[in-house]
Amino acid sequence: MNMLKTTMLLAALTALFMALGFTIGGTGGAMIALVVAAGMNLFTFWNADSIVLRMHGAREVDAQSCPEFVGLVAGLARRANLPMPRVYIIDSEHPNAFATGRNPENAAVAATTGLLAILNRDEIEGVMAHELAHVRNRDTLIMTMTATIAGAISMLANFGMFFGAGRDRDGGQVLATILAVFVAPFAAMIVQLAISRAREYGADRGGAEISGKPRALASALAKLASGAAHTPNPVVERNPAAAALYIVPGMRRGGDSLFATHPATENRIAHLESIANEMGILTPSPNFAALSERQPGGTSVPRTRRRSSALDPHGRG
Repeated sequence: MNMLKTTMLLAALTALFMALGFTIGGTGGAMIALVVAAGMNLFTFWNADSIVLRMHGAREVDAQSCPEFVGLVAGLARRANLPMPRVYIIDSEHPNAFATGRNPENAAVAATTGLLAILNRDEIEGVMAHELAHVRNRDTLIMTMTATIAGAISMLANFGMFFGAGRDRDGGQVLATILAVFVAPFAAMIVQLAISRAREYGADRGGAEISGKPRALASALAKLASGAAHTPNPVVERNPAAAALYIVPGMRRGGDSLFATHPATENRIAHLESIANEMGILTPSPNFAALSERQPGGTSVPRTRRRSSALDPHGRG
């Protein structure tokens, strides 16, 4: 069902892109828009992983340079029946993680030093299992393609604003063009965010199944949501579209709102709790209320504390 929904949303984005091209340039504009979308997606298909990793200044690690973290990922990949992905560390206090790559054979997973420093081993295992679930579900390619088309729609809308609307003398066509250049990017953003939220629930379930520790993933989400909301992320500040890449939002967003890149953390935790019950796991749930503190604006978020970690490559406490 999620795959069907995603296919329909991707088709809607492509149709929206072509419709905007038609509004600005007629039939020829629609065909040009289709060719541009195809070209951008082809480029993204082959280069998405290198673009994303370079954007974050990620450095690849192996069994010699970071044995425990790489070994943890290798064990999870075997459980998920996936090829071993490339493993990267990002030197950033912002606690987060993501997966990228066009398919399981060309996948990479990355975690920040901020994440490795605040989570325990079981929680890190839950997070990396979540990212491997994205790889298994081929979410990384879908999300990158969606972001590419959405960005292209915004670019074409700006082009139409400066060159299309002003050149047309027909009042009705001018109005249609103005509506297109304002409404199309807004609609593209909504579709992109809808795909992102749906995929996160699926990866949470997949991560729980791969690791066998849904409550450890829930605990990790609580800590990461707090840390990410209070720690700057330079990458997202430069490129807000990157916020949808991570396991928790790259910038603070409220709840399951229309413009949220991720489902509300409390809803994801409740979802994982129901999965734990389905799996017959009797271990008590973490006391998230005891971990949380009241923040300005009435938002309750978990309290995090930086500590040393066996998986922290810098051994920072």
